[in-house]
Amino acid sequence: MTIAEVSKKYGISADTLRYYERIGLIPPVPRTKSGIRDYDANACGWVELMKCMRAAGVQIEALVEYVALFQKGDSTADARKAILVEQRDSLVARMEEMQRSLARLDDKIARYEQGLMTKEKLLRREDH
Repeated sequence: MTIAEVSKKYGISADTLRYYERIGLIPPVPRTKSGIRDYDANACGWVELMKCMRAAGVQIEALVEYVALFQKGDSTADARKAILVEQRDSLVARMEEMQRSLARLDDKIARYEQGLMTKEKLLRREDH
């Protein structure tokens, strides 16, 4: 697949894809004889993984380290797992904080709705 096709498929700009490759967020993408990026299933898998991880808020630095360790082979499996566990723990903490924020917003909205209903009841009483 060309960079334009991958960009469209994953909703990531071509510039971002080039940037991800340049900083090591995805391994080097295979190229045609003329030097044009030719994303194969493996390269697309990395793009999809990084899109998912970035959407989850995983730090770029952690992902770059993960990819670098991956490229060193199986001897780095424990270190890679440790990165993923650390990032998962961070994500869980952020999700818990978001749940607390959501609950607070829901409470505030409910108070407004109760206040509006009270005002509507008062208006109805005045009509009679």
